[in-house]
Amino acid sequence: MQGHSSADVVITFHGVRGSTPCSCPTLARYGGNTSCISVETAGQDPIILDLGTGLRTFGTGCERDGMTAHALLTHLHWDHVQGLPFFAPLHHSDSSLTVYGPGDGSAESLADCMARFMAPPFFPITASDLPASVSFVDALDADFSIGETTVMARSIPHTGPTAGFRIECSGVSIAYLPDHQEPLDDKTYVAPGALELCSDVDVLIHDAQLTTDEFAQMSHWGHSTPTYALEVARQAGAKTLVLFHHDPSHDDDAVDVICEETRQLAAADGIEVVAAIEGQKLTLPALTGATT
Repeated sequence: MQGHSSADVVITFHGVRGSTPCSCPTLARYGGNTSCISVETAGQDPIILDLGTGLRTFGTGCERDGMTAHALLTHLHWDHVQGLPFFAPLHHSDSSLTVYGPGDGSAESLADCMARFMAPPFFPITASDLPASVSFVDALDADFSIGETTVMARSIPHTGPTAGFRIECSGVSIAYLPDHQEPLDDKTYVAPGALELCSDVDVLIHDAQLTTDEFAQMSHWGHSTPTYALEVARQAGAKTLVLFHHDPSHDDDAVDVICEETRQLAAADGIEVVAAIEGQKLTLPALTGATT
């Protein structure tokens, strides 16, 4: 995918692992940071997908003074929130970050949950101690706008309240479902909220953490196989499927095999398949005259 204009949408992968950050030579090519993606369009505030340890990497390349950013947080598991206090722009008083996502599914809001997670004795400071302005907005089943970008949040099956997101800008669309419970029985069933998010999307970034054999042993862990990710892409009419949330036990060679096997399965449907790599950029050319 090649860029063509200043309105193009650029997706950058800063963290692509699931469950826990990891560092060893056999995982270096795909990377070991946990879920974090930036979506950027010239003239618009950046939108961040999840706040895993990859957020620190994104922050090192950002303008730190006066940065305004927005984050779409799928859920509150550690691998999706650990990067927040290490995001460099938040250590400058003229920066701001608004985080949209689910609370605990009962009385506790997203802000309450984050205050409980990021506080002594579990962490030395709270979000309110950061020099920048950090705010939290509950958004599990909602539609809203961030600048010229429209956002759809829908509940999807996982372990605990979890949102998937669809964003549209410059006439292109991206769906993000990094943690998605594959059905235990009917492998053709896709939850209505997930299908709504993924319908005719240009890029679907989807959970592909477990092989079929692993899923048989970990079926209730809340994740998907690459085969089920492809099933979602097929039913939704997605153009490109990005395999994401790689398991820490899958080294680079294993991810190569998983991606190639999924490509072969997808060939008849004309779906492009790639495996997410830290530092990788995908550029979606803006559609001329498109409106959001």
